[in-house]
Amino acid sequence: MRADTADYRALFLSDTPLMDARAPIEFARGAFPHAANLPLMSDRERHEVGLCYTQQGPDAAIALGHRLVSGEVKASRLAAWAAFANAHPDGYLYCFRGGMRSQIVQTWLREEAGIAYPRVTGGYKAMRGFLLETIAKAAHPTAMVVLGGMTGTGKTDVLTGLAQGIDLEGHAHHRGSSFGKRVRAQPAQIDFENALAIDILRRQDAGHRVLVFEDEGQTVGGRSMPFDLYQAMQQCPLVWLEDTLEHRIERILRDYVVNLRAEFIAAYGASDGDARFAERLRQSLDKIAKRLGGERHKRLRAMLDEALDVQRDTGAVDAHRAWIARLLVEYYDPMYAYQRQLKRDRIVMSGDAGAVVAYLRRLGA
Repeated sequence: MRADTADYRALFLSDTPLMDARAPIEFARGAFPHAANLPLMSDRERHEVGLCYTQQGPDAAIALGHRLVSGEVKASRLAAWAAFANAHPDGYLYCFRGGMRSQIVQTWLREEAGIAYPRVTGGYKAMRGFLLETIAKAAHPTAMVVLGGMTGTGKTDVLTGLAQGIDLEGHAHHRGSSFGKRVRAQPAQIDFENALAIDILRRQDAGHRVLVFEDEGQTVGGRSMPFDLYQAMQQCPLVWLEDTLEHRIERILRDYVVNLRAEFIAAYGASDGDARFAERLRQSLDKIAKRLGGERHKRLRAMLDEALDVQRDTGAVDAHRAWIARLLVEYYDPMYAYQRQLKRDRIVMSGDAGAVVAYLRRLGA
């Protein structure tokens, strides 16, 4: 039999299949990639056992748990655990602290299904702590570079093309701006942090000494940046990516019009998807109405509506360039120019994508 393990680093680096014996409500709050929720107890059962523990003590709670998970209920769950173990002979099981729940699952698998299956000692809590520590250790200004630039310069394109690039927006499933909401919902905060930590772990394991992050605010959509990481990003060197207005307009058109519409259509079908896409763009513009000012928002909204009508009727996207250009020049560019001025002492290099990529690769990261 394989031994139980506390080698969390190896578990995450090897994408080890994990059987999560916690209740569904615990799993929904946060989990790990490659983990399947096969609980010992349902949410209701867990709640009842918890009340019993509070009112009558641990022995009574354990006895209640065994009564609740018995007979056909136990047989069904045991069959699911056995199926997972047989499908993933290299996997491990865990519960919240690596204690009673995972030990019960392990014992029942061995005694009633003849399967010796190892567990993660310390459980979810220890693994989660390891990932948070991974982020905290990586959050040091000397081991980081932040990539900044005006909206639409292609920062994400550069990051995803770098072996040492960390795509925060990808992990948060949000493009970071008022227009950044995607079709699929953002991950839970804990899932965002876990995926980010594992990504950092992989880059470090590959030997990258300096990691590159996009310059982000304290939140990416509805997900909060880990505090240590955000603080370090305000102190580390900054590389500024530059590009022409024409190229930036085309990139915004690609990401926020062409690709976003395709996402909606793939999710909801042609007619409903197109209508939802149009409404999403209108909502995104309306969210910044106060900052734009009434007259400017009204003008941009009219340009957007016209472009959406043309796109709906003909499929052409050319009319979108007009409102995108105005939004960049009149709203986003002054804001980013001000931020660049505030951060000017941290800028160690600026240039186009080719120059920036070459510079970052020369860091030996």
